[in-house]
Amino acid sequence: MGLDIILFSGRANPPLATSIAHELGVPVARCDIDRFADGETSVRLGGDVTGRDVVLVQPTSPPVNDHLVELLALADACRRGVAARITAVIPYYGYARSDKRHNELEPIMGRVVADLLQTVGISHLVTMDLHTEQIEGFFRAPVDSLTAMEPLCTAMRAELPRDFVVVAPDAGRAALAARYAQCLGAEVVVLHKRRTREGVEMVRVVGEVAGRPCLLIDDMISTGGTIAQAAKTLVERGALPSIVVVATHGLFIPPARERLDMPEIKSVYVTDTIATPLGGWNKLRVVPVGAVFAHAVRRYIERLHRG
Repeated sequence: MGLDIILFSGRANPPLATSIAHELGVPVARCDIDRFADGETSVRLGGDVTGRDVVLVQPTSPPVNDHLVELLALADACRRGVAARITAVIPYYGYARSDKRHNELEPIMGRVVADLLQTVGISHLVTMDLHTEQIEGFFRAPVDSLTAMEPLCTAMRAELPRDFVVVAPDAGRAALAARYAQCLGAEVVVLHKRRTREGVEMVRVVGEVAGRPCLLIDDMISTGGTIAQAAKTLVERGALPSIVVVATHGLFIPPARERLDMPEIKSVYVTDTIATPLGGWNKLRVVPVGAVFAHAVRRYIERLHRG
């Protein structure tokens, strides 16, 4: 007997929702999402959710607040429709960088968003490559925190030359770089940066890059400033000017493309967690991850039904 799953998509990334639905063997159920004249979000479900396992697919990518409110409205509609369980597939978790206070007059928005999601009835979260792992601890509900490393490494292997090094753009990404290096059988180099009023300044390179190709990693590309400055620094230190960049989440907020469309960067790999706004860019490689999400959703629901 098949699982009784109904899947809805918000407006943030319908192609990814279609991919996940295909892997689960279910259609994307109809729902009407609109906006009133004053900007308020309107949601109406087009399928019966009573007693069913509901899957909502919605990254909270830019515009973050709009997509977050859509997700909250979808979840509340399902809760009020007496869904058995609500799984939120949030491939990119917005506000993850707000995981702690830098002074006592700041909010911890990562925790606020977690509380909101659970208040509207979400009982299971599936996400990918959280900016900070401690976000998972903000939830009482179970969290499947997935990684895109394996599909990304598989996609890049044919392009990576011999003797390349994996480069972390700052100390905070050193652990991520080490995992990529282990997956690909490479060495690790770490850059140390300092933020200034003008942007990002690279102050130290730990490791040898002279005469070597580089794989520059991060969990997300936002405006591209850190990656562009890191690539420039690597070439100045003697790295080969054919750098491959990889990140799970490609937000590409302007002027990211202009910054990364530099001769030192050969290609940029991201996944489809976020619907990319950069059509027709020949450096961009988008790796699908719908099957990874579908596997996690199916495994969770099957485990629950086995008791």
